[in-house]
This record gives sequence, C-alpha cells and structure tokens, in this order.
Amino acid sequence: MDTDGRGDFAVDEKVIAGRELHTVPDNVVADRDDPAAPSKQISSKRQSLSDLFTIFCAGFALISDGYQNSLMTMTNVVLKSEYKTQYTSHWSTQVSNALLVGEIIGQITIGLCCDYLGRKTAIIVTTLMIVFGGILATASNGYSIYGMFWMMTVARGIVGFGTGGEYPASSTSASEAANESRLSQRGPIFILVTNLPLSFGGPLSVSIFLIVLSAAGQTRLSTVWRVCFGIGVLFPLTVFYFRLKILNSKLYRRGAIKKRVPYLLILRYYWKSLIGTCGAWFIYDFVTFPNGVFSGQIISSVANKHDNIRSTAEWQLLLGTLSLPGVFIGAFLCNRLGRKNTMMLGFAGYIVFGLAVGLSYDRITKTVPAFVVLYGLMQSSGNLGPGDMLGLLSSESYATAVRGTCYGISAALGKTGAAVGTQAFTPIQTHLGKRWTFIIAAICGLAGILVTYIFVTDVRGDDLAIADEKFRLYLVSKGWDGEMGEEDLKALADEGIPEGVVVEAERSYSGKNM
Repeated sequence: MDTDGRGDFAVDEKVIAGRELHTVPDNVVADRDDPAAPSKQISSKRQSLSDLFTIFCAGFALISDGYQNSLMTMTNVVLKSEYKTQYTSHWSTQVSNALLVGEIIGQITIGLCCDYLGRKTAIIVTTLMIVFGGILATASNGYSIYGMFWMMTVARGIVGFGTGGEYPASSTSASEAANESRLSQRGPIFILVTNLPLSFGGPLSVSIFLIVLSAAGQTRLSTVWRVCFGIGVLFPLTVFYFRLKILNSKLYRRGAIKKRVPYLLILRYYWKSLIGTCGAWFIYDFVTFPNGVFSGQIISSVANKHDNIRSTAEWQLLLGTLSLPGVFIGAFLCNRLGRKNTMMLGFAGYIVFGLAVGLSYDRITKTVPAFVVLYGLMQSSGNLGPGDMLGLLSSESYATAVRGTCYGISAALGKTGAAVGTQAFTPIQTHLGKRWTFIIAAICGLAGILVTYIFVTDVRGDDLAIADEKFRLYLVSKGWDGEMGEEDLKALADEGIPEGVVVEAERSYSGKNM
C-alpha cells in the first residue's frame, strides 16, 4: 500500500478481503455534523468554544516558553558582570544547559502523558512546573555563591521540564483544535500560536530586562535578574484558569490509545518520518539555541562599549526583532510552497547568511549594525524554515494516538542538539575562532536540506482525521484489536473505519500487485 512517505503501510490482503470491518459512509468527516453521533454528548458549541480557548491559551502560554528560553541571554551577561571571577564559562554553560536537560525530559515524559492521560492533564502539569521552577529560580540562594548557582541550575531544570512539556502538550492541542475550527488555515494558525510566541519571547525578555535595568540601575544587578525570573512566573498563571476549563479534542477522544499501545507497529509505520523530524530538529537547535543563548556575549564582545550591559541589551533587542519577520513569511508560504519546501528554503538561509558572516567576520564585526543585521537575517531564515515547519510537520505527520509521543521525541532530539551545540559553542570559539560558529551554521544548513529532502513527508494540510483512520486501518490489518478513544467516542479499533479509507487501501494494495 502507498506509504505516503512513511516506513511501512503494507496492509494484509486477507484482512481487507476477509475481516469484517465496521465502516461509516464514505468519509470520516461525515460524522462530525451528524446529530445522532455519539460525540454530540458534548455539545458542538461547547467543543467549538473549547477549541478557540485551546488555540488562544497555547499562543499565550508559549510566550512564556519563549521568554524562559531567552531569559539566560541577558542573565548570563549580568551574572558575568556581577560575579566576574566566579561565573566562569563552566557555570554559564551549566545553568543554560539545565533548562535544556529539563526540556528533554519534559518533552519525552509529557509527550507520552498527553497521549496516555489526555492533552488537558498534560497542560496543567506543565503550567504548574513552570510556576514552581520559576519561583525557585527567583529565590536562588546558597551558603556560597556556587551554592546559589547550583540552586539556579536545579530551578531552571524544573522550569525546563515544564516548558519542554508545553511543546507536545500545547502544540498538539493547538493543531487538533485548529483542524476542527479552521481546517484550510490550520498551518498558518498553528505557526502564529506556536513559533511566533516562542520567537516573540526573545525580544519580550530583553524589553523587560531593559525596563527592570532602568528601574533598578546597574548597581543592583541581583535585583535585575531576580525580577526578570519572577516575571516569568506570571505568564503561565494568566491562562491557568482557562486551561482548567478546556476539553480534549474530538480527534483525541476518537483516536487515543490508552491500553496495549503497539509501539513496534508505530515504529514500523513512522520510522522514516521520525528520522526526518528528529534529525532536522537536532540540526536546527544545534545552530539556533547556542546562537540565541550566547548572542548577548557575542554582541558584547563585538560592541565593546563602556555602557556594556545596556548597549548589549539594545543590540540584542534589535537582533531578536529582526528574527520575527521570518515567522510571518513561513506562515505565508506553508500552504503555498508546501511545508517541506519551505523548511528547505529556511535551511538554505543558514548557508547564505552563515557564510556571509563567517567568511567576512573580521571585517564585518568592525561595523556593529551590519553584523547584527546579517546575524538577525540568519536567525530569521531559521524561523522561516525549520522554526516554523518542524513543529507543524511534527503535529501533522503523526496520528492523534501517537502525536504527542512522536512530537515529544522529535522535540527532545532537537533539544539534545541544542545541549550539544551549547556545550560545543565555547570550544569551537576557543580552538577554531569565532567565525567558525557561523561557518558551521552554514554546514548545518546543508545537512538540514539533505535530511529534509530524503526523510521528511511532504504534508499538505489534509484533515488529520483521515490520517488517523489510515493509521487505525494499518493497526487492524496487522492484527491489533485494542480499544481506541475515550468517553463518548470509545470503540474497538476496527469499528467505524470509513469506507473510503478501506476502498483506498484495497486500490493501493491491488496496484502494488499489478
């Protein structure tokens, strides 16, 4: 049978011909508006309202994640200024990587939980972890300065668990809600409530930093970073009430697998897509995360001003702002150019701007505005391509039953790349020179294009429910007879498979044997 870019979708001929499958007329979408459908136990009005709240809350909550991801950019500069001898590159890397390690654990754990326990439960857990970790980070202290650094490390790890969990929990929820409410614009809507707030969190964190720095002054740097940490707690709290009220999507209530999850079959079906999303995300975060975290230090070394902290923050704000247009361009192109092509276009930007900065580093760093603009355009191209498309593809390439798990694994591999990149960033600068951080970004851009071209499925925005039913049929054809769904839409796996999907399977299978 046609794989649609997936690893294994060979449907047993005997299953199609001989097994009695309970089908519904023609198309899975048909039962959405059927007044007699079981899903009507939850009113369509309440579900529609929940979908809108889910989309809105995902966007607002992910601003918090973007803020937390960017918070160490200026905090590293402040701590280095406040603790000149104690806050070495070892500690800046450890504190920065704490968030990444927490995110990796959170993405995998919450990815599994949001498939097994439901999107709503996972979202509530992530919110509480961000709030708890943020409070601990704000109150960081110890018997010595190094004890304070360790408490900050642990606290940032807890925050990372929450922000990492938001990736599969909020993103999958937003994708499913947009699929129900605005199918034709699901891609752009998803980008505007996921990558846009994540990217906007960078300029927001720098803007808040500048305001706090102006209020507290450069003589109270401890107050500055503690207030900035504390403000990060407020964002998730503002939408917590609404998150308590949302419902799991209709797609989840129809397709969830909570018992006897067939992981081997899932791997056989999605191995190629997993290589694509995991590999591309690893490459993207390997470049973008250390260039984000250490951009303040890079700009500080280039600017070399007397008012170092303030001038660095101002240039950092410009850099973060320049990265935003790419988000909107990617949202505009995703339906017109396609997800896969748009992602390759963004990776190509790494090649162009990475080489432009890297090969002329000594000359261009003498003109700070030109350096920051080219640096920002490289970051913007990343947002245009992999920044926008990886989350979108990871939410669309996998069935609802395993969407959170596969999304979480892909994002976790991405954050692994971020951790490796952050760890390697300083040695690369020390042993090869600062220009090589940009040249390596260009090399990664080429690798990203190759991985995307070979492994990533070219998803075009079809109804996610159709892909769910194809996955359901695949499981049934391989002999899996478990239960799928929850509450009002619970049924055995082979019940309710649309007739159109079965017919397509028969046609594809026959075509393979002609």
